[in-house]
This record gives sequence, C-alpha cells and structure tokens, in this order.
Amino acid sequence: MTDYELDAVDREILYALQEEARNLSSSDIAERTDASSSTVRKRIQRLESEGVIKGYSANIDYTKSGYPIRMLLYCTAPIPERGEYIDDILDIPGVVSAQELVTGEQNLLVTAVGETDQDITPVAQQIADMGLTITDEVLVRSHRSTPFDDFSSE
Repeated sequence: MTDYELDAVDREILYALQEEARNLSSSDIAERTDASSSTVRKRIQRLESEGVIKGYSANIDYTKSGYPIRMLLYCTAPIPERGEYIDDILDIPGVVSAQELVTGEQNLLVTAVGETDQDITPVAQQIADMGLTITDEVLVRSHRSTPFDDFSSE
C-alpha cells in the first residue's frame, strides 16, 4: 500500500464489502458509515486504485458445486525464489489459491480442489515438476471465513 491511511469510514466500507459486496449498494454502505453515497463511491474507487481492494470474488462452496475434495499442500521452495512460483502454481488446473509463507521450512501453501483424490495427484505432480518439495498434504473437511473485525466500528 502507498502512504494512504485508512480512516473509520474506509474501514467500515471494507467491513461491509467483506460481508456481502454483491448485495450492498453505495447507499446501503453510506447508511452504515454516516457518509454520503457519492463519498462511499469515491472511497471505494480510491481503495481500489491504492490496491487495498484487490478485486471481488464469489465465495464458492466447492462441495456443493461438485468438488468435495479440498487439499492443502505444504511445499518447500528455495527461500529467495518462493514468491516467484506463485503465478505458475495458480496456473495449475485445480489450484484455487497459493500463499507465500515466511516462517518455517514449509514456505508455500497451495489449496487445490477436485471431485476425487485422484484429481489432486496431477496437481501434486506439476508442483513437484517445478522443483518444489511437498512436505505435507492435508485434507480439509470444511472451510469458513468471516470479515476481519478490526474494520468494523461495532
């Protein structure tokens, strides 16, 4: 982020967007923030241009959509190069996220989904073909998230 600092209105906007970006209008958010609708729209545009809001996405229930297998693959890459693998990992079919970790031997966390455990095998093979070591595989039963509460004034 640049020198832009979040104030209470920005934080409340971020909290509202985390809760349900699709169903809230700038007027709805304005009611929550005691700001005008035009102020909310301008703030959202600024948060986007500053890179605070990186994009909008759907929160998919992969199990209900036919992909009940969610696997976490903990990988080890050479430390100075670990971030360079992210884009290539995200290009692997079945991979839905990749995170660079900064502590421990395991320094990349890859999440892959599939219909069966056999769908994860090609993902693991492609990761190994990149020269990464998969140090652990964890099957996830369920996953839920919540908005970051420091953005809320409540």
